[in-house]
Amino acid sequence: MTTATKTKTDLDQLCINTIRTLSLDAIQKANSGHPGLPLGMAPTAYVLWTKFMRHNPKNPKWFNRDRFLLSAGHGSMLIYSLLHLTGYDLPLSELKNFRQLHSKTPGHPENILTPGVEITTGPLGQGFANGVGMGIAQKHLEALFNKKGFPVIDHFIYCICSDGDLMEGISYESASLAGHLKLDNLIYLYDDNNITIDGSTDLAFTEDVTQRFEAAGWHVSIVEDGNDLKAIEKAIKEAQKIKDKPKLIRVKTIIGFGMPKQGTSKAHSDAPGEEAVKETKRNLGMPEDKTFYIPKEVQAHFREAVKNGAKLEKDWEALVKKYEKEFPELGTVLKDTRSGELPDGWEKALPKFDGVEAKATRAYSGEIINAIADKIPQLIGGSADLAPSNNTMIKDSTDFQFGKYNGRNLHYGIREHAMGAAMNGMALYGSVIPYGGTFQTFSDYMRPTIRLAALSHIQVLFVFTHDSIGLGEDGPTHQSVEHLAALRAIPNLAVIRPCDAHETREAWRAALKRDCAPTAFAFSRQKVAVIDRKKYADAKGLHKGAYVLAEAETKKGERTEPKLIIIATGSEVGLAMEAREKLNASGTPTRVVSMPCWEFFDEQSDKYRESVLPSNVKARLAIEAGVSLGWAKYVGLEGDTLTVDKFGASAPAEDVFRDYGFTVENVIKKAKKLL
Repeated sequence: MTTATKTKTDLDQLCINTIRTLSLDAIQKANSGHPGLPLGMAPTAYVLWTKFMRHNPKNPKWFNRDRFLLSAGHGSMLIYSLLHLTGYDLPLSELKNFRQLHSKTPGHPENILTPGVEITTGPLGQGFANGVGMGIAQKHLEALFNKKGFPVIDHFIYCICSDGDLMEGISYESASLAGHLKLDNLIYLYDDNNITIDGSTDLAFTEDVTQRFEAAGWHVSIVEDGNDLKAIEKAIKEAQKIKDKPKLIRVKTIIGFGMPKQGTSKAHSDAPGEEAVKETKRNLGMPEDKTFYIPKEVQAHFREAVKNGAKLEKDWEALVKKYEKEFPELGTVLKDTRSGELPDGWEKALPKFDGVEAKATRAYSGEIINAIADKIPQLIGGSADLAPSNNTMIKDSTDFQFGKYNGRNLHYGIREHAMGAAMNGMALYGSVIPYGGTFQTFSDYMRPTIRLAALSHIQVLFVFTHDSIGLGEDGPTHQSVEHLAALRAIPNLAVIRPCDAHETREAWRAALKRDCAPTAFAFSRQKVAVIDRKKYADAKGLHKGAYVLAEAETKKGERTEPKLIIIATGSEVGLAMEAREKLNASGTPTRVVSMPCWEFFDEQSDKYRESVLPSNVKARLAIEAGVSLGWAKYVGLEGDTLTVDKFGASAPAEDVFRDYGFTVENVIKKAKKLL
């Protein structure tokens, strides 16, 4: 070995051990965390970040950067150490504040808190599937923009995943989809250490991972020693060259490498204790009396990323300028796409729905998608094998498939959970607005991804159709009952259940303008009433969440103060309007309030909310074909609900609604009881 080689090797090892001890010190100071992964995967991460990753620490959002995902989010100190060392805006004080209130180093990575963190991870398997969504977004944009000699979008998506990630069902779903689509921009590094919290993985996980992934269309390679830097480098180089397959590199590591309890479950998530930290540092050849120690030569080596990143971005921007001259129209679209803003004039494409016939709101939604698709090229979506039912197809586009990545119609297969996570990944990648459809009852399969979309503050559009017992003959297994309440319970998620064509249009308008949070649409299978918007209130009231659709009247048809307020959503608004007509005629002045979105209404001023639901009117009746949970907030202690607090039944929709009391007669009966 030459002196130069020996020096370089020594520096490599010092850098790796600095990652390890920074991670260990932060975890010990917090007295909680997961040291196992950062210590075991430090060599792999070091090779990736210093030899392969194309990124700019001073501009974490550089468009053509490689994406690094830590699906095994419990090992968060690994990425925090890397971000600090390579020069991101994450000072050492934040590492010392690991897992503390208001720090930028939470226990699991959050994209909205930490510069350089691409995705919010923690629930295992989510990051794995987010990467598949990112791969889809990248391939789509490459197909739209790249030209010969102008690879304006050209990078990889790297992900570190764990045994736990691969055990979760979402990894099966998303790996299968990625293999089918041949997403060769994915390079996943599997921390194959054979240990989970309970003990050895063979307690519950004995399958042949290589064969499983190869069967799904992935290329799999193995690094037998997770400390062998040359083998790691060789594996990543080979993975970059392989075409038409996503890649999984199995890196055989020792969990908690260097710790007294390395290789055991005790190294997974226990704060090691002061003496164990000192012993680990001795084992690694690091000074045991120094905490958060970063040798000068280590910092200088890592900080080369700042200079290298600036050059990479500068060179890329020069390429883009040439591209814009060569392809001016595409250059303009690329610029608009990078900005993340909607094209000018897109709202003019929204249908007016004048003289529309009665349809299900899912049908109106499909018409809206097709009306605006040409105006909003960022819009891309599909369904979990229910596209004809969810009305999510863009008719003038093609299917997104291998070799046809320019298509905008995504077929996720019967993989609701993977669909949700992939959409999150697409939104986090940027420059696309993903939407995806399924029956509302199957939102249960997607709940973790919906929650993470809300937590991540990203624009994802969840298209849920068949929103109630109105689904009919498929019966209670498919009839959504508790799901509206469950979705409304998620912070930062807007749940919109429109009552007609006009509210459906406004729902899409609101969701497309809401670029920092997800939206869930609740669309009907059953036809909804046609509401005369020339006679009754404008549907733009939807943007305030609830509005007075029809005012109370005397027997003579003159406006008056209400004695009763009926609040309704979706298809039940039509029922409320019918009941109002009879109640007004019988001498009970009744106001109908359409409340398509609780979240929007709760954001309004006290004055506005009082104008819609005046506190002096105690007689209030809420009508919704879902559980009553939550409605007390709006009807008050003296109000009532006509809701569904049991499961549905298999029968034609009109029969189910009648049997469950959704009739004009029953509404009037409940109203009179209130009065």
